[in-house]
Amino acid sequence: MKTISKKLSKAETEAFGAELEEIRKDVMAKVGTEDANHIKRVHKAYRYTEILGRGLIHFSFEPITFGIGTLLLAGSKILNNMEIGHNVMHGQYDWMNDPRFNSRTFEWDIVSDSKQWKFYHNYMHHTFTNVLGKDHDYGYNFTRLTDDQKWKPVHLTQMFSNLFLMFHFQWGVGAHGYRVEYMEIPKKLRKKRTLKEYRDVFFKKIELQLVKDYLFFPILAGLNFPKVILGNLLANMIRNVWTYSIIFCGHFTENAETFSPEEIKNETRADWYIRQLKGSSNISGSKFFYLMSGHLSHQIEHHMYPDVPSRRYQEIAPRLEAVCKKYGQNYNTGSFAKQFAEVWKRIFVYSFPNKIAKKLLGNVKEVQLMPEPQIVMVDTTSEELIPA
Repeated sequence: MKTISKKLSKAETEAFGAELEEIRKDVMAKVGTEDANHIKRVHKAYRYTEILGRGLIHFSFEPITFGIGTLLLAGSKILNNMEIGHNVMHGQYDWMNDPRFNSRTFEWDIVSDSKQWKFYHNYMHHTFTNVLGKDHDYGYNFTRLTDDQKWKPVHLTQMFSNLFLMFHFQWGVGAHGYRVEYMEIPKKLRKKRTLKEYRDVFFKKIELQLVKDYLFFPILAGLNFPKVILGNLLANMIRNVWTYSIIFCGHFTENAETFSPEEIKNETRADWYIRQLKGSSNISGSKFFYLMSGHLSHQIEHHMYPDVPSRRYQEIAPRLEAVCKKYGQNYNTGSFAKQFAEVWKRIFVYSFPNKIAKKLLGNVKEVQLMPEPQIVMVDTTSEELIPA
């Protein structure tokens, strides 16, 4: 896949990586009470909005109160999944020794099992970001997003299949987890019984979620149970649409690049940083938007530093963008509308064979080159540097 960033020499790449390590060191030295207070506040907000939302749904007598309750419950689920669940399970708050925020014990309000999610997301996706054939999150095994993927007739339907996924995203995330685990074990161990064992974990989580949202709380409402089922269904659907939109903007915008398994052989830490940068994209917005996106609005910073508390990404972003400018690397960012439109353009374009996709894309990428890097590499072996 073509890149709009400047190709760096080995020395420049290592220098780029060293500057990012320095940023990490500076930020990690500050992590402490402020970060602990932040996640505790968010946890309280999640609990209060859930209680208030469920209460309004249960006791509402007209559509407005019911609508507010549904929105509050949806907001609570989004906080649980995005700012708390996603970041806690990355181990960002393990140092607090608080079981509510520990990656080993946390379970979230979604049909995806946390252990299966940590395998395919924390390990597979973050290690092999945008590497075709290794990163199962790239297109989720059914969406074609680059000319490096083989076209099949089924891709003609991917606009419709993605619309369906958007409204049912938690089910896609949950089913994705056990399939990735199964596909990553050696072929000789892939048996029906093995697949069933992985699938049973997913089904157990489904059972718990269905009982909670569509049995336990509706029963508490007595004769009002249909209204509670509808409120929970709508809240889950709103959460699904939101999380799909944020997550797809993270890696599928126009200039988010892909890589082959051969390209990452002998990859250094600095090479890995470059790949995370080229394969990710940010969304600009307000502080509230950043919170409700779980700070995945800063997908680039998250992929550089997945274990750094997410509220620090806003602080890191200007420093990282300046380093990217210095080295002539594209810092992929834009408004939500722009990034989301680019995602759907990509889904549409690559639903067709390469010949048609190229005509639809034109030669835009070839003219959007980054300016020359502003770096000056110093030869440390030069005699001119040796003091007299």
